[in-house]
Amino acid sequence: MAVQDHQVLIIGSGHAGGMAAYVLAQKGIRCLMLNAGPVADLSRDRRSVPGHEMAYRGLMEPGAIGDGAIGENVLSAFVHPSEVPYTHDADKPYVWVRNRVVGGRSVFWSRQSFRLSDFEFKAKDHDGYGENWPIGHADLAPYYERVEAMYRVTGRPEGLPQFPDSKFTTINETADSDPLKKVIAAGKSRGITISKGRQSLGIDGFASSVNLMLPDALASGNLTIAPNAIVRELTIDKTTGRVNGAHFIDRHTRRELHVKAPVVVLAAGTLESTRLLLNSGIANSSGVLGRYLFDQYYGGTAFAVVPEAVGRVRQGKPMQGFGNGLIAPFRNVTTREKAFIRRYVVNLNAGANPSPEILATYGADLDRKMADYAGAICQGGMMGEVLPRYENHVRINKEVKDVYGIPVLHVSAAYTDNERNMHQDAQDSMADLFQGAGFELLTKSASHREPGQSVHELGTCRMGDNPKTSVLNKWNQSHDIANLLVVDGSAFVTGGWQNPTLTLSALSMRAAEHLAELMRRGDL
Repeated sequence: MAVQDHQVLIIGSGHAGGMAAYVLAQKGIRCLMLNAGPVADLSRDRRSVPGHEMAYRGLMEPGAIGDGAIGENVLSAFVHPSEVPYTHDADKPYVWVRNRVVGGRSVFWSRQSFRLSDFEFKAKDHDGYGENWPIGHADLAPYYERVEAMYRVTGRPEGLPQFPDSKFTTINETADSDPLKKVIAAGKSRGITISKGRQSLGIDGFASSVNLMLPDALASGNLTIAPNAIVRELTIDKTTGRVNGAHFIDRHTRRELHVKAPVVVLAAGTLESTRLLLNSGIANSSGVLGRYLFDQYYGGTAFAVVPEAVGRVRQGKPMQGFGNGLIAPFRNVTTREKAFIRRYVVNLNAGANPSPEILATYGADLDRKMADYAGAICQGGMMGEVLPRYENHVRINKEVKDVYGIPVLHVSAAYTDNERNMHQDAQDSMADLFQGAGFELLTKSASHREPGQSVHELGTCRMGDNPKTSVLNKWNQSHDIANLLVVDGSAFVTGGWQNPTLTLSALSMRAAEHLAELMRRGDL
């Protein structure tokens, strides 16, 4: 790395870093991308192994990663806490799911794709809490459209301001089943809109930086990717006060190197980017770097039985096309709830199988109900907004280091009554909705994920117009250091209930185009 022939250093290769590289490289700007992990090669790395031959039978290694969706079958792609630990308050468990392959979490995301609305961008205007973003939906809409075309987002338009429509590549015209029509009718009488899910189709069901952004950036001849490069610290020119490069560690040899850079774009993921800035001791004149950590609240709502589907699977005549739906936000839109602020949505799954724990019986009767109710369960999973709070934060724990000698993060974050009251409302509302549709209510579900377990951590490097209360400006530039940009989820001021990928991709595209213009004019 002694020869510097690049103009921008990009740290991270997921949707945010990949988008920055895609924009900058195609504008003729030479970029070097550092990624902490290897290039994933499915033809080389993927193999079929029977579950009984795995140490943990294909399930999650105890204490490895606290997300039940990540089993032993994909554990090697994620960061093991023995390699890069983190700490948290004893009474505030936090789940931080990380991976270090080229493409980052863009390789693994669920592809749910939603825009934020001005109920999120201008949240303070609606309920008086927190801060507004320095931009609104209108500012990001042109970039949303371009990202949606790239990711090939599908859905059904509804024309709701709290649930802004994408510019869909295809319209989801899947017919609603008769049971789902009953739920829709019950929802309509209650002022609830039940739409279709919105998803990025990508190419062959894959919507990652690996297949949608990095290939074009590499083809331009202006992007070089250095895998297995773990960035330890950003360096500062003492004369100008600007970033001038980064110290990084070769993952295999543990050799430390330095790379120079006129501009740095940080896209390592919310908490890794924040960890790097905190360990570098920069970009924090506001004192809010690491503050206002939030994610999304995921919880169950209710389980009900669809009478006309009972016994159909056992008889070999399952209901066809039972279908799913998404309940658009309906609380705190035109009215205000007393028990909580902000909004939630519910993913409906009609035609599911029951879990034994939701049936209040055992033995032969449990076996009979499990058979009768197979394919007859209607359930809902809630995705709710979490309030950004100053006290929810991360800081460096100098007493603990990872295997590369880098101090780790300590996380202090917890949900509050606002999230819990919202969850209770979702349980009550779905129970009422299912009963209104003529279904038999089995139980409400108070189960929920822990903080961080939505794998949507956001907000620790927030943007804003005031340098005293924010880390970045509206173009994702550091208020303190003009040639430093942060383009991942840490820039979020609020996050709503929405999967953040569409928004952080649009933000990164917008920031990269602005950066390219600044560089063209010589302003950096």
